[in-house]
Amino acid sequence: QVQLVESGGGLVQAGDSLRLSCAASGRTFSSYAVGWFRQTPGKEREFVAAIGWFGGKTDYADSVKGRFTISRDNAKNTVYLQMNSLKPEDTAVYYCAADRRFGAGVKYDYWGQGTQVTVSS
Repeated sequence: QVQLVESGGGLVQAGDSLRLSCAASGRTFSSYAVGWFRQTPGKEREFVAAIGWFGGKTDYADSVKGRFTISRDNAKNTVYLQMNSLKPEDTAVYYCAADRRFGAGVKYDYWGQGTQVTVSS
């Protein structure tokens, strides 16, 4: 079992930066890949970024490439999503998820409760 808690969301202006954190419980966190997803009302949840077990592999949605960076610190059981040059269209609830498999198409087993990011124009 893995429990995930996101934090770091908030209200910012376009062009600002935010860093989201996903803190995980469990001593085997390093054996899980972690993904970030986002969702806005009336839309399906969409993939944002993913990172492999030891951080050697990463994947990003085209919409965030060059602006967002995913990283992890297994010693702290935490995955981060650094979001730069934020745009109003990045406004969403952001979720982190964990699974033993890596990739955008994985059906992740464990999910956090989400953190709201709002970008004003």
